[in-house]
Amino acid sequence: MKPEAALEAIQAHADPERALGAKAYHKSNRVHLGVANPILNDLAKTWRQNLDVSARVTLARALWDSDIFEARLAAAKLLTQARMRPDVEVWELITSWVPDFDSWAIADHACIAGQKRLITDPSRLETVEAWTRSEHMWTRRAALVITLPWTKQNFPKPEEEAVRERVLGWAATYVDDKQWFIQKAIAWWVRDLSKHDADRAQAFLKTYGAAMKPFAAKVAAKYLSKP
Repeated sequence: MKPEAALEAIQAHADPERALGAKAYHKSNRVHLGVANPILNDLAKTWRQNLDVSARVTLARALWDSDIFEARLAAAKLLTQARMRPDVEVWELITSWVPDFDSWAIADHACIAGQKRLITDPSRLETVEAWTRSEHMWTRRAALVITLPWTKQNFPKPEEEAVRERVLGWAATYVDDKQWFIQKAIAWWVRDLSKHDADRAQAFLKTYGAAMKPFAAKVAAKYLSKP
């Protein structure tokens, strides 16, 4: 599929009134078309079914480069699939987007696509760890969002437990960063972990909770029993 045709397919569902609201909500300067998320899901699903991996990468790159809000979401959705072979180009494209992150919606969609590739090849965590030292806030945040799958095991294997501890170490280095989105990302990771390993989440909060923003500590402790 040519990028022009894909953009036309997205634009066919444009809703100017919805676009104005979305642009204000996201405090964005880029073009918003006001296309609802379920429509983007359906479009991306159709494209995935009809394109091989290489063609998906080519289309996703073009959609992202358009800098249209919904096109960037669609680009990420196009690459969100558990089984993709080969996936090196996919991972490289997703990681190339990280420095462009400037809003939670775009960043989170791209990170969801990246989560699938990380699960496939956890050695890629080496790349993610470098993000934790970036001066770009959205890149640092992405290191926690993209690793959320490691919060979800009730009985983690030793290698999964090692990743969990590694990411909690990253989160610990973020605690003194008082930017709202960083604090929320810490809280998100610890909160999701608490559903599967309450003791470890509680231990993190016992050590670092007092240094976190109060709202973040509260979110992180949402599912933990009160003492």
